[in-house]
Amino acid sequence: MPTVKETFDMMASRFKPEKAAGVSAVIQYEISGEGGGTWNATVKDGKCAVASGAAASPSLTLTMSGQDWLDMLAGKLSGQMAFMSGKLKLKGDMGLAMKVGGMFGT
Repeated sequence: MPTVKETFDMMASRFKPEKAAGVSAVIQYEISGEGGGTWNATVKDGKCAVASGAAASPSLTLTMSGQDWLDMLAGKLSGQMAFMSGKLKLKGDMGLAMKVGGMFGT
């Protein structure tokens, strides 16, 4: 199982530009607990760049624990269930939040 950092290192290679048509956004990920940290993904013109650290003005911020993040990526926890149960907190563009999962294949 990859570490939280490894999932972000691989994120750009898992990006699906066809699922991000017309999207221009900065998504910030705030992951707490073991191996956690802050990362941001800039999606623009069909490309994705992932960087460590906070973004100046993210369009969307996702906050969750490292273990829940890994479970979600492994398919053990759905994004919708994580949100409904309070394990995933979203701040910002909710329409974008609905598209994020599809933009990054597993």
